[in-house]
Amino acid sequence: MEIVLVHPQIPHNTGCAARLAAATGTRLHLVEPLGFSLEDRYLKRAGLDYWPMVDLVVHKDLDAASAVLKEGSDRPLVERLRLFSARGGKSLFESSFQADDLLVFGAESKGLPKKLLAAHPELRVYIPIANGVRSLNLANTVAVALYTAMASAGVAMPDNDGSYESHPDKALDLFAADVAKKGGEL
Repeated sequence: MEIVLVHPQIPHNTGCAARLAAATGTRLHLVEPLGFSLEDRYLKRAGLDYWPMVDLVVHKDLDAASAVLKEGSDRPLVERLRLFSARGGKSLFESSFQADDLLVFGAESKGLPKKLLAAHPELRVYIPIANGVRSLNLANTVAVALYTAMASAGVAMPDNDGSYESHPDKALDLFAADVAKKGGEL
């Protein structure tokens, strides 16, 4: 299962998605143009020090992303796409997923390209929300969608019982670095 963010605009949301990708061992694809630089401090801050753990692929446009995403599965690309939209489709909780699915999310202000949604209305997935609420935050949507899809597809969850163990590469262990800065106290 992989996460695809098409033209994300807000660095914090992408940083949160990157941290989620690191935490779940999920590849993250970003499709340009992006609404920020990959060097943005808010992006880095939201992703914390987990960026070296993110399997990140940046694509110059949707066509370039499609060419890369076709690889790695016996299923055709169109069968693997799950197009998340606040406007119509099938509820996330009534959708079925497979381990090689691609969870595709659009820009915070515009969603996915209208042409893509129009070409594949049967691939739309939405998360139910109350009337009067336009949409959910992108980072929240990605998190709810990924864990729900992983559980639905029977994808193994990260092997962690809820306890914390330092990352084997101490340079990647943000928690240990914070504790050390505070003289061993939290």
